[in-house]
Amino acid sequence: MYYNGIYHEFYQYNPNGSLWGNIVWGHSVSTDLVNWIPLEAAIERDTPSDINGCWTGSATILSGDQPVIIYTGADKENRQLQNIVLPKNRSDPYLREWTKAGNNPVIQPVGPGLNSSQFRDPTTGWIGLDGLWRIAVGAELNGYGAALLYKSKDFLEWTRVDHPLYSSNASSMWECPDFFAVLPGNNSGLDLSAAIPNGAKHVLKMSLDSYDKYMIGVYDLKRDAFVPDTVLDDRRLWSRIDYGNFYASKSFFDSKKGRRIIWGWTNETDSSSDDVAKGWAGIHAIPRTIWLDSYGKQLRQWPVEEIESLRTNEISHQGLVLKKGDLLEIKGTDTSQADVEIDFELTSIESADPFDSSWLLDVEKHCREAGASVDGGIGPFGLVVLASDNMEEHTAVHFRVYKSQKNYMILMCSDLRRSSLRPGLYTPAYGGFFEFDLEKERKISLRTLIDRSAVESFGGGGRVCIMARVYPVALVDDGGTHMYVFNNGSTTVGVPQLRAWSMRKAQVNVKRG
Repeated sequence: MYYNGIYHEFYQYNPNGSLWGNIVWGHSVSTDLVNWIPLEAAIERDTPSDINGCWTGSATILSGDQPVIIYTGADKENRQLQNIVLPKNRSDPYLREWTKAGNNPVIQPVGPGLNSSQFRDPTTGWIGLDGLWRIAVGAELNGYGAALLYKSKDFLEWTRVDHPLYSSNASSMWECPDFFAVLPGNNSGLDLSAAIPNGAKHVLKMSLDSYDKYMIGVYDLKRDAFVPDTVLDDRRLWSRIDYGNFYASKSFFDSKKGRRIIWGWTNETDSSSDDVAKGWAGIHAIPRTIWLDSYGKQLRQWPVEEIESLRTNEISHQGLVLKKGDLLEIKGTDTSQADVEIDFELTSIESADPFDSSWLLDVEKHCREAGASVDGGIGPFGLVVLASDNMEEHTAVHFRVYKSQKNYMILMCSDLRRSSLRPGLYTPAYGGFFEFDLEKERKISLRTLIDRSAVESFGGGGRVCIMARVYPVALVDDGGTHMYVFNNGSTTVGVPQLRAWSMRKAQVNVKRG
């Protein structure tokens, strides 16, 4: 949350080690979303309604500039209960201490169809037509996924509404729901606790199947329900926030800059013994501005502008031409900590291979079959990062262009299968499709941020985002890795602009004094 000039990040934290368990709320603060100061835990496991863990929740700013957090606690029977904390001293700029409400738990898993062990992760609050606060809680309702709706006058006493905000029989339990308003084509954010303008859409995001998925629709104020624009019975076709290793994301309205920011967690994909050895596990992706495209159909995301303050030693190239088989090295950049922006321009769109809609059911399978070395009509072309001297290790982020009946479909893959020589790692080929009007716009952009084990990529101006974790031996052995731009497709591809920066190290949770 943003409050009185300070960004607060609360996160699931085990103070006793780098394996999951003993979860409390870690707390760090920042003025720029880049450099963070660690504070003491904000919420500890010290009451009957959270003794087995202080799990996910959300912050809301009430009228009178009053911050409040609602979070899930687990009791000794592992029932999931919703609890409230308030800042002990609002004049403390860092809000170091939080006090639990006397009436905790404020919401219990009671009511028909509820499973008490699948009832968690309350959202940020919003105000309904009747002036009452609303929140949604992720749940399993009669065996299906649901965002249950609760309302309150004072944010302390809550009543369950007799219908969910939305539910779907296409999936089971929804974790970490998020509900927010967006304006088509406007990258400004909307504050849920203020009046929502005409023409706004709503987004319902949920975490399931190891991905963060979302639906776009309208919030029917009279029915007090979310109505998606499109209902897809096969949840494999639901839109995703990110097509890689990115989960349990949460968005908030940043009143400082009038934007909505979303932030996700990315877990380790090596082993738990590796986590113990290095003493930490799990990182957060870079915070992203999130907005709705002008067609009102797809969310777009981009790293917050503050991250550019870490850029240094820019190198740039203009007017590159990539024929089939070309592999050009990008030199002069710290390849282990870099920010790369590339525009690819198609010299022709005649050779696009036909699109098969069945690929949408398993895009990762298609990325495995259509890898970076498998030539196509247009593509694969893209970026190779964290490559060893002999290319035995490398991660490829690349595009292919397909012609569908109505438009062009762009496949973006982040292929980790050769990212490391180490055995026992999870190395998938992540992928996602986005629709693109190549008749109007011949340039396809790629931005990739590399931070050692993190490779975070944004395709088509943030239409597809893929967060990946890699563990190349070359990084550890000699620190020497390479970065290349390439084209293995039959059609020549231009690169009108390529810019790359070395990235300075941010000060993250460095104890001071």
